[in-house]
Amino acid sequence: MTTRNMTLTDQVAQQVIDEIQRGVFPVGSKLPAGKALAARFGVSAAVIREVTERLRAKGLIDSRQGAGCTVKSNTEASGFLIPGSADANLTQMFELRMDLEGAAAAHAAARRDDADVATLRGLLDRLEGNLYDPERGVELDVAFHVAVAQATHNRYYADLLHYLNQQFRLCIQIARANSAQHHHLPEDVHLEHVRVLDAILAGDPPTARRAMTRHLECAARRLGVPLDRAPSAGATAATHRNREGNS
Repeated sequence: MTTRNMTLTDQVAQQVIDEIQRGVFPVGSKLPAGKALAARFGVSAAVIREVTERLRAKGLIDSRQGAGCTVKSNTEASGFLIPGSADANLTQMFELRMDLEGAAAAHAAARRDDADVATLRGLLDRLEGNLYDPERGVELDVAFHVAVAQATHNRYYADLLHYLNQQFRLCIQIARANSAQHHHLPEDVHLEHVRVLDAILAGDPPTARRAMTRHLECAARRLGVPLDRAPSAGATAATHRNREGNS
């Protein structure tokens, strides 16, 4: 799954890391805005998002929407990291996501507030209007999963699942590009998202957990990722149409 995008991400991330470590961007300073970085390195906004997420995961920057990226360290953290896609075991990564995101959906069903509901509904409405747009669709797909994690009102779920979903951005991008070529497949995936939201709105943690786990099982199988666990009931209904899809 090594692609030109990931190669660019590696190159740009390493250049920015080098500049942070050399003091070009000292601790406490802000990195240039995403548009400025994209123009400087001649890459897309999506690559810059991947770069900033990688730097955040390494403990080098803090990033907040609307506040930009602030350098917080010039030494990389040695904590939990997902390997690059070429070295990643996707079966194990999906297994991790199913367990963590299933639990997050259950907590979200128990704890979501009106603001969470509005965010989740808004994201699915926008996603429904972009089912066959791989670039826009991937942003909204990732945002929906992150919003579910935020609805747990547990900062550790929110931070970890934000990181995991950003690392899966390339998988989602490839999958959505494939799914857009197959009739009904984007609608199948959207229905899986709707079932997650319906369970959260109903305040039904067990059903929310099952809906999210089933969605990720289907996503893995559509991507051809083998799973070591038995599928949830009904998990294969949509996948019989095609093994390719999105998460």
